[in-house]
Amino acid sequence: MIYLFFGVLFIEMVTILLLLFKTPLRKLLIIGLDRAKRGRAPLVVKSVGATVFVIMMYNVYSVTEIQSRPADVINPTDQILLAYHMLEASLMGFSLFLSLMIDRLHHYIRELRILRKTMEAAKKQNRAAEETKNKGADDVKVLNDELFKLKTQIKKLESEHELKEKDIKSAEANSLALKNQSEGFLLEYDRLLAENQNLRDQLRAIDESASYSSGKKNM
Repeated sequence: MIYLFFGVLFIEMVTILLLLFKTPLRKLLIIGLDRAKRGRAPLVVKSVGATVFVIMMYNVYSVTEIQSRPADVINPTDQILLAYHMLEASLMGFSLFLSLMIDRLHHYIRELRILRKTMEAAKKQNRAAEETKNKGADDVKVLNDELFKLKTQIKKLESEHELKEKDIKSAEANSLALKNQSEGFLLEYDRLLAENQNLRDQLRAIDESASYSSGKKNM
């Protein structure tokens, strides 16, 4: 299960990197995400996300329950379960967060494309209005009013465009932070594996000592 979540995290991080940088794969990925959000696919994704969230909350509850026990009651098996539940809950939460990041990045990229097309159409209308401005003196006032409206719309679109670019830059910064955090998770995972192996060795030693003691009593 843990290896599955590591694979999912790797795929999600690769997807975020492809969305951040303008490459031929980015266009194909956006087309794929557009198609994936049609039909019943969003319902399936939400169902899977809700299931993962419920399992994560169960792991959090298990961690809380084990930690609430007295220190003298917790045995090595409980410590192994505690480490396993903590790692699994962390991976699930991180995976859900990356999924949300992918969804938001895809949404912002689509909004930017729409804004750019709208700006190009508004600029073309602005040029057409400027060209027809010199055709007659009677229409000058009307054209000036239309030109003012178009310029106002362009400024508004440019401000929205700047806001979207700031959001994307913020998302890029978050993705870099997530990358650093994922490296920390990998280091923590290696440490937990080492602790797990150490605890198993301790359990094996305890079992061998107990079996030796019982054999000695039977003699």
